[in-house]
Amino acid sequence: MPESQAPRTTFRRVLLKISGEALMGDAGYGLHPPTVERIAREVQSVHEMGVEVCMVIGGGNIFRGLAGSAQGMERTTADYMGMLATVMNALAMQSALEKLGVFTRVISAIRMDEVAEPYIRRRAVRHLEKKRVCIFAAGTGNPYFTTDTAATLRANEMNCEAIFKGTKVDGVYDKDPIKHADATRYDQVSYDEVLQKHLNVMDASAIALARDNNLPIIVFSLDEPGGLSGILAGNGAYTTVHGYG
Repeated sequence: MPESQAPRTTFRRVLLKISGEALMGDAGYGLHPPTVERIAREVQSVHEMGVEVCMVIGGGNIFRGLAGSAQGMERTTADYMGMLATVMNALAMQSALEKLGVFTRVISAIRMDEVAEPYIRRRAVRHLEKKRVCIFAAGTGNPYFTTDTAATLRANEMNCEAIFKGTKVDGVYDKDPIKHADATRYDQVSYDEVLQKHLNVMDASAIALARDNNLPIIVFSLDEPGGLSGILAGNGAYTTVHGYG
């Protein structure tokens, strides 16, 4: 779609955070190529709206560091393995996006020059300015930090206007809507409410970092076709996590 015909959006630059499990589709492990392609098309549609997009993808479909640690593995080793899983997912998403004609860069917090660029903030910003999608991989490069925290950190460093967190439901609920038919969705909720009520939007460190930098988090359904582009155009159901007053 030519940019002049694309729907208007108030956002200039955003970060999309999705879990590794989102790439599994109905499979129980690994990558489901049709699902990866579907998400890539969502990103393509946003890119065509003129929005600068960066991404952080978890690695839980391949390996989750905390789970490995819980089973007796040394925590830092398990976390590094989880970081490497995020690189695999980032490369899969890059491949899907570039098949759609969207120039994409995988930028890793752990150096692996044969497959990804090292993280250099100014270079990453320049890629975004040139309308390339940047996928930030390997978390923060440090153990004990989740990809939620990495997403919030990179969003702040890239001067993003919001984090869009894709989930299986269309926002933040007071209880699990899959298990409870009477669950109520919040249209808006504060950072402090998320922490106090344990609403499981992101981990506490990520929420605190977003709060301290007044970075809104928009929670939406990744399973809704056209959901991301629709929300950017001002439509659809979602929850905004932000500060009040």
